[in-house]
Amino acid sequence: MKPVHDRDDRLAQGQLGGGIRVVLAFALTLCTMASGAAQLPEFQEIVAEQSPAVVKIIVEASAERSAPLSQEDIPEQLRRFFQLPVPPQDGPERYATGSGFLISADGYVVTNNHVVEEATEITVRLADRREYEAEVVGLDPRSDLALLRIDADDLPFLRLGADDDLEVGEWVLAIGSPFGLDYSVTAGIVSAKGRSLPTRSRENYVPFVQTDVAINPGNSGGPLFNLEGEVVGVNSQIFTTRAGGSIGLSFAIPVNVLRNVVAQLKETGTVTRGWLGVTIQNVDRNLADSFGLDRPQGALVTQLAPDGPAADAGLEPGDIILAFDGEDIETSADLPHVVGLVAPGSKVDVRIIRDKKERKLRVEVGSLDAGDSLQQGYRGGDDDDAGGGRLGIVVEQAPDEMLSRWDLSGGVLVRSVQPDSPADEAGLMPGDLITAVGSSPIRSLEAFEDIIADLDAGDSVPLRLMRRGSPLFIGIRLEE
Repeated sequence: MKPVHDRDDRLAQGQLGGGIRVVLAFALTLCTMASGAAQLPEFQEIVAEQSPAVVKIIVEASAERSAPLSQEDIPEQLRRFFQLPVPPQDGPERYATGSGFLISADGYVVTNNHVVEEATEITVRLADRREYEAEVVGLDPRSDLALLRIDADDLPFLRLGADDDLEVGEWVLAIGSPFGLDYSVTAGIVSAKGRSLPTRSRENYVPFVQTDVAINPGNSGGPLFNLEGEVVGVNSQIFTTRAGGSIGLSFAIPVNVLRNVVAQLKETGTVTRGWLGVTIQNVDRNLADSFGLDRPQGALVTQLAPDGPAADAGLEPGDIILAFDGEDIETSADLPHVVGLVAPGSKVDVRIIRDKKERKLRVEVGSLDAGDSLQQGYRGGDDDDAGGGRLGIVVEQAPDEMLSRWDLSGGVLVRSVQPDSPADEAGLMPGDLITAVGSSPIRSLEAFEDIIADLDAGDSVPLRLMRRGSPLFIGIRLEE
């Protein structure tokens, strides 16, 4: 047997060795943390170099102007983050509304359209406190951009970054005047790209950059920088709390849209966009299956503008646009982003799915001028008595008045939908007007009955509908 003191020595040595290992591990952790901290970006140089070209926009509006928006007027999820002014009383009122930045030495300034659209007088204040009265070169409500100019030379200005260089996860920096606090700096990362935030008029031409940069009222129109000090976006919208504060969801207009809009506003004072002349919807899993796609993708054409570019090129309702001008279309929201940036008159290729086969068409893009309202649209008894028993619906011949109102040549009207039926699971509703099954148009009740009777068990087929006057496709699968 070993002496007890020898065993105690070994225990002491083991404890000492264990303690040393703990200390070494802790030291290694501290070194790793210090190394990671050293790799975090430093923003001081960007702020010092770029702040002089960031400006504060001060707007004066007369009492006779239209009543300003209130928080209740704006959808909660899409509230602009400018300071909502107190309604004017007996005369003009001066109030700060947002931020902006210089893009040239001769005084061109970019900001948001919503910051200056109702202004009677605009003042641009530079970082050195100089103030200039600004003239409006042009406004573009569709992108929420405005171009101003001040009468000055040799001004500091910002560089625009390259198109499509921004990556998700990349560090970005914002400079602006939130809540009137001049030249505040916040930083974060790019959370996503290509976000679709339709306007009140249901237009959707801006693929917003989403970030977690802290943006608040007063940051509107300010620049979003990359780590090279280049402008990669214009801060425009946020998701807010009920009090209007930031919750880490902010949205910026990307630099490719900025560059396109500014060039046109400089040249003509207005903006024209490419126009296709289609109403579209997303493709869900059922529709993808019924159109022969292996996954949901593309923009499903539900309606064509008469004599529009798409109709002239041979597109048809029921076509799924998979690519436009070489750009893949993953969701319906991607299409207007791509079409809007194509110069009117350009001839481009369109890749589609029709009758479960891929085809390629060539379309001459039309023009959507600043004042036009034309745009791509977005929709996202006994059953056997009317021949729709296999679907789980009761239908009747569509009334002539309804067909005339919607300029249709035929269809059947859904009167009721059986719970847990294929139609119910697909989302059909009473009042829907079925105008086509697959590629077969429905001219009469008898035609509908014949088409449904010919379907095989387990078939997946798209139905073209009119719902409250809007065209829509729904994919439906028959029971096995």
